[in-house]
Amino acid sequence: MGKLVVPTLLGAALALIVAFGQKLNASREVEPVEPGNCQLIEGIENGSEDIDVLPSGLAFISSGLKYPGMPSFAPDKPGQIFLMDLNKPNPHVQELSISNGFDKASFNPHGISTFIDEDHNVYLYVVNHPHMESTLEIFKFDEQQRSLVHLKTIEHELLKSVNDILVLGPEQFYATRDHYFTKSCLMLLEMLIDLRWTYVLYYSPKEVKVVARGFNSPNGITISPDKKYIYVADVADKNIHVMKIHDNRDLTLLKVIQLDTSVDNLTVDPDTGDVLAGCHPNVMKLILYNPKDPPQSEVLRIQDILSEKPRINTVYANNGSILQASSVAFAYKRKLLIGTIFDKALYCEL
Repeated sequence: MGKLVVPTLLGAALALIVAFGQKLNASREVEPVEPGNCQLIEGIENGSEDIDVLPSGLAFISSGLKYPGMPSFAPDKPGQIFLMDLNKPNPHVQELSISNGFDKASFNPHGISTFIDEDHNVYLYVVNHPHMESTLEIFKFDEQQRSLVHLKTIEHELLKSVNDILVLGPEQFYATRDHYFTKSCLMLLEMLIDLRWTYVLYYSPKEVKVVARGFNSPNGITISPDKKYIYVADVADKNIHVMKIHDNRDLTLLKVIQLDTSVDNLTVDPDTGDVLAGCHPNVMKLILYNPKDPPQSEVLRIQDILSEKPRINTVYANNGSILQASSVAFAYKRKLLIGTIFDKALYCEL
């Protein structure tokens, strides 16, 4: 009996390893694609994980994320928020100062989302991981001073392992929970055995509730131009969930768009309504980081996402020699910003 058990266990372990490798696209290599005149953005060296651009062309960039299981080129440096004016012919980034009273030393920004009120005041909502916890920070943007004034910290028992946020109104937002566990080894395990204990939640001062389940690891979240549909990226399942918004903010799944790459953050091109996806072609290279064989970058453009047959094109792809671990892309008037988890950022003129 014992002689039969050992080969069986070895076979099961081998099958598990093969399945894990396939899930992480361990053998995939991308062919280079460059959309136009592209250059690295001077001043960003330690990540540009998420980007949001105002209708005016001012881009907010979160930088310095420390995330379990991911590399960090500046582990002891606090996170930063950069500003970039895409209307200028040769735009540069500027770090935004943050008001006193906020714990800047433990600032660890992840997903971001902007909101403009009726008086044209701009607010930046930031997913923060101080000491590897999850909070939601609300800042008011002072355009004249080029600074952020901290207004409030939101904490809740459902706001755990938060990845991204989509603001709908004053203190009203959707947020994605990408993992149930917070330790990197357990995070990998839950993805491998497909626990699906993660979710999308809706938060408001009056109500906090889970509005969508069934994900392996939900990451980026964005909204259609008409505000009727939500798009959620599942980085582990390599797909995008298209969901309908109801009046009570609940979400109903309409369809899933399957891809051959791990989708991180999503944005919507304000001119076309196309969805842009920052992707990781080979997640194994992220987990087993090797500077001699770095993680690749890939950006997809998804046209007619609500149709029966969306059109999917590769906008940018690089083997990591220029840009490692792309996480987001934002298009604005024939210009494209591409951000990364822990590396540099790229600016392209299309």
